[in-house]
Amino acid sequence: MPAAVMRRAVRETLSGLPREFWWLWTSTLINRLGAFVATFMALYLTLDRGYSASYAGLVASLHGLGGVISSLVAGVMTDRFGRRPTLLVAQVSTAASVALLGFMHDPLAIAAVAFLVGMASNASRPAVQAMMADIVRPEDRVRAFSLNYWAINLGFAVSSMGAGFIAEYSYLAGFLIEAGMTLACALVVFAKLPESRPVQVAKEAEAPVGLMTVLRDGRFMSVVGLSFLVALVFQQGAVGLPVAMGRAGFTPADYGTAIAVNGFMIVVLQIPVGRFIEHRDPKWLLVISSLLAGYGFGLTVFAGSVGVFTLTVCVWTLAEIVNAPTQTGLVVRLSPVHGRGRYQGMYTLSWALASLIAPVMSGVVIDRFGAAWLWGLCAVVGTAAGLGYALLMRRFPAEESVRTSARKPVRKPVLREAVPEAVRESVPGAVRQSAQGVGSPGSGIGAVAGVITGPAATDAPTTTPHAEATPA
Repeated sequence: MPAAVMRRAVRETLSGLPREFWWLWTSTLINRLGAFVATFMALYLTLDRGYSASYAGLVASLHGLGGVISSLVAGVMTDRFGRRPTLLVAQVSTAASVALLGFMHDPLAIAAVAFLVGMASNASRPAVQAMMADIVRPEDRVRAFSLNYWAINLGFAVSSMGAGFIAEYSYLAGFLIEAGMTLACALVVFAKLPESRPVQVAKEAEAPVGLMTVLRDGRFMSVVGLSFLVALVFQQGAVGLPVAMGRAGFTPADYGTAIAVNGFMIVVLQIPVGRFIEHRDPKWLLVISSLLAGYGFGLTVFAGSVGVFTLTVCVWTLAEIVNAPTQTGLVVRLSPVHGRGRYQGMYTLSWALASLIAPVMSGVVIDRFGAAWLWGLCAVVGTAAGLGYALLMRRFPAEESVRTSARKPVRKPVLREAVPEAVRESVPGAVRQSAQGVGSPGSGIGAVAGVITGPAATDAPTTTPHAEATPA
């Protein structure tokens, strides 16, 4: 590809997104650069502490149980108290609990603190996803989620390589580094990110969205269930793969090298692949990515060297690159504006449940039957998820409008998605009025202040409201 074409593609991918998005992106990158516990907990417990694979799976499951509890609680907090306060509480709590975990030696204490780490670290996810949906225009969201996932994996690729070598000398240093980086992430949120929760223009026109509203949404809950199956498979990269490689005689550095390819591939391919899939039918993207994930892990049964393990990582990484932004975009598309926190919390719950069940599943299967059975099971689960998406999304229109509420509204006035209050108050009225339907003028962290993330919040009715703000 000519250099000029490449530069234009990169410029088009990075342009038009609001300044707030780039600060959120930066905080995500900082957070993932310090990632250690989730990647190396299994190796820490089995190799450094000498516990069994079953105990390591139990601890990882308690970590996941904490995430299950916090997913719903954080979703409600995100809607009720705001995205920014929820993020700050979650990140400060994560830093404190991760540092504490590094000093724990008793098996009961390790399990208890791992549970707290799971609660704290998972609490930020509904807030991050809801904030991103708030500040990015609907037509740019798949691109924004792709860029955010790119930041996650850029940080993961760097941290997993470094942490693999740190683990050979001091696991405690890894815990303390993650705690420090998480605090740095909280400082970015505190200093640079305003509250983004939309201001409801006509409260009487929209029925309240509660957790029961989400649970009664059969189509959305079907997506959550299928997401859980896919998450079960992807979790094996963090829990089943390191244990299997350790049992086969490979070192933490070997695992770090193999799994780092996952992050580096996403860094290289996420932007071009994101551009390719941005306007494609999500049905086939989700079907193909589910099958790739299942059979990518299934191929691990043939791995006997670091090189072959790395090749299998390449296969299921392609599935991740396609699945992550597509799945997240679909969740936002099905979520009402003023219930985003709860809907994102329920979606996050699918991954938290997977992180609860996958470690126990992998530990028991490896201990009793061997790693080959685990990889075969991954292929079966991936196939089931792919078939589920194919059946469920036959009823999805290709470009269905996003609903404002999961319930029928009392009245049917034309609504607009409100501009986040902190952004709206900082922008002159004339600029707000002229910005309707126009993309953000700046991009990058140094973009000019006054970025518009949605239609103008004026009294006059708009002629081209966002589809997501039109009552169903």
